[in-house]
Amino acid sequence: MPSFIHGKGSKVYVDEFDLSTYFQSAEVATSNQANDITAFQATYASYLLGMADGTLTLGGLWSADTDGSDEELQALLGATTTPIVTVAEDAGTIGNKATIAKAHAVNYAISNPVTDVSTVTADFQGSTDAVTNLTYGIAGATQLTTGSSIAFGALGNLAGVDAPLAAASTAGGVGVLHVPANTIAGGVTTIKIQHDTVAGFGSAADLITFTTVAAATKTSEMVAVSGTVNRYVRATASTAGGSGAITFMVSFARF
Repeated sequence: MPSFIHGKGSKVYVDEFDLSTYFQSAEVATSNQANDITAFQATYASYLLGMADGTLTLGGLWSADTDGSDEELQALLGATTTPIVTVAEDAGTIGNKATIAKAHAVNYAISNPVTDVSTVTADFQGSTDAVTNLTYGIAGATQLTTGSSIAFGALGNLAGVDAPLAAASTAGGVGVLHVPANTIAGGVTTIKIQHDTVAGFGSAADLITFTTVAAATKTSEMVAVSGTVNRYVRATASTAGGSGAITFMVSFARF
């Protein structure tokens, strides 16, 4: 029997913000241009695939909260850095799917109906660059954390996943980190993605090391890696801090 999920379990991260409680829908669309190369005397139409493209649309509730939907979505329009977005489907379980994107904010709309609540819609245009190498600016990924708060003393190796290929791959991949909450005091936190050929991670090797997260700092980052990615991957975190907790979401997509 097919395995289905309910949309209510999704979470939405935009840069260093967890905006899940503001949104009600997240729509992803990817496409390839089909350029007509049909010539005279042909019986059937022929097409040559061209540019790949991807878009992401978020819809939800307007709010004037500090770090809320209106403040953050307004700030993204015309931003000098390209936003990093993660939609975690059925969030909260390591190994579940996610959609990750490096995408420009291109439209932001507010609706104020007289008989209903005020809503917002934000459109993002996927953008590929030499650093992330995402085909559509958008990719399917695997969640490597639950997105829950972890106390400084409980940081360490999280559960490994055998996904999505159940095999090693050779074309590299990309990892995404969102840190929406951080009360770690006294030192930096180091978050990595590791890989191994066996499920027990007896010879785990660092695959991606994100920029160290300063004490009490919120951040986000997308990092690409080339070459072989072993079958099993996991997130791991450590801190030099002496108190507090950190909340972070890590996802990884193979190329």
